[in-house]
Amino acid sequence: MAPVGLLAATLALGGCSGITSALGYDRTVPDEFAVVARAPLTLPPTTALNPPTPGAPRPQEGTATDRAESVVFGTDSQGILLTGAVTVAGSASRGEVTLLDRAGAGAVQPNIRLVVERETDQAIRDSEGLIDSLLFWQTQDPAGVVVDAAAESRRLANNAALGVPLNEGDVPVILPREKAPLEGLFDF
Repeated sequence: MAPVGLLAATLALGGCSGITSALGYDRTVPDEFAVVARAPLTLPPTTALNPPTPGAPRPQEGTATDRAESVVFGTDSQGILLTGAVTVAGSASRGEVTLLDRAGAGAVQPNIRLVVERETDQAIRDSEGLIDSLLFWQTQDPAGVVVDAAAESRRLANNAALGVPLNEGDVPVILPREKAPLEGLFDF
């Protein structure tokens, strides 16, 4: 009887928040703002920047000497070796450059985006197969209204004969017939 009473008391007091936390049934989550200490705001030691001088060469363009050196020695301003079709870091050996040249690493196709889009469109069209035919077995009716041409020409002729404006009256349309619930399911 005592175990049953103890079990009943535990279940009755289980709803109390103090008992659930004392028994370890609740979960405490650490406060993320209390865990990380914020660094104090500091100012940089100096805010003096060199203002640009009007007419001075831009530092990223380099001097005329740098440009001439890159033309003569085949390197750019960062010391990168420029070969015919492939740009390689300055530490590359002649064999690495030759390998990259023969592999076509420098051949850039100017219309690569167009080629990728065409290939993607073709892959999408090729993937439409059995699953799509099972999921979308009914053909959708074309959007819009179809005008009955013969009835429209008779209406226009009648309006012209009566001297009534051409836009007066209802335009005759062809209404699609209602399909049966299982129509088109077994068309092969």
